[in-house]
Amino acid sequence: MRKFFFVITLSIVCLYAAAQTNWHLDTEKDGIIVHTANVANSKVKAIKVESDFKATLSQMMTVLLDIKTGPEWEYKTMFCTLVKQISPSELYYHSEVNLPWPASNRDFVAHLTVTQNPETKVVYMESPAVPGFVPFKKGVVRIEHSTGKWVITPLGEGHIHVAYTLQFDPGGNIPSWLVNLFAAEGPVQSFKMLRLQVQKSAYKSAVLPFIKD
Repeated sequence: MRKFFFVITLSIVCLYAAAQTNWHLDTEKDGIIVHTANVANSKVKAIKVESDFKATLSQMMTVLLDIKTGPEWEYKTMFCTLVKQISPSELYYHSEVNLPWPASNRDFVAHLTVTQNPETKVVYMESPAVPGFVPFKKGVVRIEHSTGKWVITPLGEGHIHVAYTLQFDPGGNIPSWLVNLFAAEGPVQSFKMLRLQVQKSAYKSAVLPFIKD
């Protein structure tokens, strides 16, 4: 998922808990709100991160689809590599996330798809983890069961609301307290860097043929 362990980092891959409704406020800082929720049969909490941005839909989606620049704003992400481009709004990518000792790094391959509601103009981006495509790497744990979802809503006058919902199964042997601790910092730091990223000159005049601003 891209931006998918945006994780827990906006950059550890995640399992979108669509059915989760019992959200509890975890952090509210610098206009970034983080909610968490318990997930049945999982020690790792679901996370919902949201904030308003000064940007157009096309600007934000161009950033999110610019796979190679993910490490510039995704928390603890070592690299993001395009694996296969299906269309301008669909692709597969490979990413590795750096976890603190004693945990091993995690990597994943995500299938990213973008759709837009033609009436509301709300943009949705799904990014489930998928098997295959990239060989396993020694010393790195592959995340195989995860997904995430971005919902980007136009507010008018050059502003948008961005919400990212995720829950991750890190796989392998890793203490849940470490994962949840890591998750507490990742979303806020990723959204802070995303604010800076979307304002870079490379994205200022972004226009996407499949996005209606």
